[in-house]
Amino acid sequence: MATYVLIHGAGSDGWYWHLVAPRLEALGHDVVAPDLPCDDDTAGLQEYTDVVVDAIGGRRDLVVVAQSLGAFTGPMVCERVPVELLILVAAMVPKPGESPAEWWAATGHVFPDPLEPEAVFAHDLPPDVAAESAKTQEATS
Repeated sequence: MATYVLIHGAGSDGWYWHLVAPRLEALGHDVVAPDLPCDDDTAGLQEYTDVVVDAIGGRRDLVVVAQSLGAFTGPMVCERVPVELLILVAAMVPKPGESPAEWWAATGHVFPDPLEPEAVFAHDLPPDVAAESAKTQEATS
């Protein structure tokens, strides 16, 4: 069996994978879904990668799954530990050397002001999952 390393995107935490992780575990896989330091404005991609690599520990047979902004961290994890497979989900895929800020600028995307996370990040979720997500984010803020 594999170890699935689930990397969430910006503005989230390991809870993001709460519906996926039990299904993988029911199939006999190990799951690691660390909380990236998204609330720490001084943390960059290197710190995000350190958190993931530390959470992996000595596990082997890794499948790294990186969602959205996690796609910046996923490949960096793959450079540091042996990985069987990297899967990108709704990924922000940068050009080589492109930072997240440069990626956003290149897309022309503009966030609404004021930012309403539910409208931006949870608009396509079932209402019960969106509400649970909002509660989880409030609890971790």
